[in-house]
Order: sequence, then structure tokens, then C-alpha cells
Amino acid sequence: MNKLNLAIIGVGLIGGSLGLALKEKLQDQIYIRGLSRTEHSMKLALQYGAVDMVSDNIEAVVKDADIVFMSTPVLQIVPMIEKILPFLKPGTIITDAGSTKQYIWNHLKNILPNEIYYVAGHPMTGKERSGVEAADSQLFLKKCYVIVKDTGAPQAAITKICDLLALTGANITTVDIAMHDRCASVISHVPHVTAAALVTLLNRSQGDMESCIKLAGGGFKDTTRIASSNSDMWADICMSNPEPIIANLQELKRIIDEVIVDIDTRDRQKVYDYFAAAKNRRDTILDQTQDLFEI
Repeated sequence: MNKLNLAIIGVGLIGGSLGLALKEKLQDQIYIRGLSRTEHSMKLALQYGAVDMVSDNIEAVVKDADIVFMSTPVLQIVPMIEKILPFLKPGTIITDAGSTKQYIWNHLKNILPNEIYYVAGHPMTGKERSGVEAADSQLFLKKCYVIVKDTGAPQAAITKICDLLALTGANITTVDIAMHDRCASVISHVPHVTAAALVTLLNRSQGDMESCIKLAGGGFKDTTRIASSNSDMWADICMSNPEPIIANLQELKRIIDEVIVDIDTRDRQKVYDYFAAAKNRRDTILDQTQDLFEI
């Protein structure tokens, strides 16, 4: 097997974790170059072993790459690809970890040369902490990793990316672009908006703030954990997937409005049914997926 040249653009939590996982599996069979913005993050990426070489020079990082892994906030992906295109060799495969796909593909399909391929990806994993210091070689293990096939890339390129990602222990699945963005809104984007809303609710508790914080336990911590995620990333996600996010937030608002009415009218049975249905659905989902994914 020839040594694989991988370029990681954005050696943070996701990019750094990918580097760690692949170095662990492939060792000397892979050479990883990383692009980071700051001297501090560059030093950490090398120190942790996520990359073999790191630089803020775009050409130095991507010129010999077989695969370029884009791991920046969504709105930075297309502008960065425009910058690296002049330095890529024919046959290079670009893949990404962006949480929205249609926005990216709508822009890339108009600028990619015929000999440069894009395989859209999205690892359904993360942490509330960001940066390469939070990177973990086990981050993808038993997590769903979505590959979107309808970007015109040849099957050989898709297979190459899937085979590489499988080394991380992720479970690879494929969906079309529109379905990905709709589903990601329901199971990822809206929950993040909601978690931030719960923290905002606490922040608006006025004179009760100090007492609320004293009473906050595991329930509040668990339901708001993802509100500590990277703000740049989540602002970009909302700007690049607005229609599904807005539609699902409006549906969530209707659900909350229904519960408000049931509580206000003291209809205990309807409130009970609300909680029972949610519990049964969640328990069923966990039972069905426990052997495939770590939820």
C-alpha cells in the first residue's frame, strides 16, 4: 500500500480526532498535514500527534494531498476550497465534516474542476468542548458517519473515503442531500438551539438566578450540555440550513403551546400522555440502535 497523503484543514476537535484515529490505525502508512490558524493550535496538533506536519501555508499543506478533509465552520468551507483548488493535483478527493450539505454542494458544483472530486460527509458526533485539545481518537467509534452520494463523485472516490473512515470505528450510512439536512435539523440543529434557549431562560430568571444555580442538578446539566458548543460553528449551521431549522422550530413551538394549554387547563391525562409517549419513543429508539450506534 502506498503511503496516503491526507490534508486536514482545521485541526480542531473533529479534524484532530480524525488525525489521531487514522495515525493509530495506519501509523507510517499515512502522512498527515494540517492547516491551523494560530501558532498555539499548531503546536498542540503536533504535540498530541494529530498531524505529522502543520502549517498556516495553504499550498504546503494541500499540494501533494490524495484526500483533503475540510473541518472548518460551514460558512468557511467553500471559501477555503476556492483557495486550495489551484494547488490540488488531479484526482484529489475533497471531503468534509460540515453539518449542512445542500448549501455547500450548491456552491461547489459550480467551481470544482472535473478531475477534483467532492464526497460530502458528516460525522454525527462531537463534544461541548472545541479545539484540538479536546480531540479523541475514539470520537467516531460506534457513531453514525453520514456520506452523501449525490455529488457526482465516482464510486471509486466514495469507496476510498468510506474505507478510510471505517478505520475510525464509525458506522457509515448514506442518505441524499435533502434528507440529510432535514434529519440533521431534527436530531442535531434544533436540539442545540433548544439547549441554548434553556440556558437563556435561566439567564432571564432575574432575581431567582442565584437560587436557580444552587438548585441546578444533573437534569439541567444533561439537557443543556450542548449549549457549550462552539458558537461560530452553530451560527454557521443556522445560516446554511435555515428552512428545515425554522420549520422544525415552528413545530416544536406548536408542541410547547399544546403542553401549555394542557397544563393551564389542568388536564393531567394529556400531560401524562405527553410524557409517556416521549418516554416510549426514546426507549424504543435506544433499544433499536444500541448495537449499531452510541446515542
